[in-house]
Amino acid sequence: MDCTALGKRIREERLKLNLTQENLAEDVSLTPAYIGQVERGERNITLEKLIDVVNRLGVSLDYLLSDSVDSNEDSLYKVWCQLMNGKTDKEKSLAINILKLIFNHLENS
Repeated sequence: MDCTALGKRIREERLKLNLTQENLAEDVSLTPAYIGQVERGERNITLEKLIDVVNRLGVSLDYLLSDSVDSNEDSLYKVWCQLMNGKTDKEKSLAINILKLIFNHLENS
């Protein structure tokens, strides 16, 4: 497992939610020092605690571990998933409708 990449993604998602290490640590019953070590890739996190972090941050486990898991998925599909991560259903629907308009326009050009 690429602990540095995992920690970087955790940090990015934590910052998107405007959470401090202290806030996240309190929410998942860890210490701020532990969260800092995980974010820097200095310490492994248990699966149980990683699930707590995933649930608190509102991201998927596969997203956080995407650098460590071999996947047969198309790389553009991964980009799409990352773009949609954290978006509301309304925002996702809007993005899909915009793409449909673009594809329709391209087909008729």
